[in-house]
Amino acid sequence: SDKIEDELEMTTVCHRPEGLEQLEAQTNFTKRELQVLYRGFKNECPSGVVNEETFKQIYAQFFPHGDASTYAHYLFNAFDTEQNGSVKFEDFVMALSILLRGTVHEKLRWTFNLYDINKDGYINKEEMMDIVKAIYDMMGKYTYPVLKEDAPRQHVEVFFQKMDKNKDGVVTLDEFIESCQE
Repeated sequence: SDKIEDELEMTTVCHRPEGLEQLEAQTNFTKRELQVLYRGFKNECPSGVVNEETFKQIYAQFFPHGDASTYAHYLFNAFDTEQNGSVKFEDFVMALSILLRGTVHEKLRWTFNLYDINKDGYINKEEMMDIVKAIYDMMGKYTYPVLKEDAPRQHVEVFFQKMDKNKDGVVTLDEFIESCQE
């Protein structure tokens, strides 16, 4: 009866995910885990897709002392692999599979993609600054120790000193992976 219930659940939503077997083959989750994830996803997003506004609302709950909207925007774009303004269950599960159970290489590639805001294959200082500021905003004003005004800029400078191996002002995926693995 569980199987029938799952099939019924899946037909009542606006976006119906691919078969669980296919998702099981593409991710590091078992069929049972996918069912649990799907129920949770559908609970938050009955239509079967998440738009950016919903994503921001969900994220805001985790960071009540800060403004998580900008970071949530960047994160949403990383989850929205088709860049069509919505995250389907498949997108969500694929990303979660990498972040929770992917190889170090897969996790680093995903993180690089998050930081590469304009998706040109490089992380420049402006992109890194935008991400770091968004993280600082999300953490809020009540951090300990209290952060100085130029903390984000210093953070970015240190990042580039470590990552930009050939000192050309941008960080490539290879430089990023190599630096992180050191």
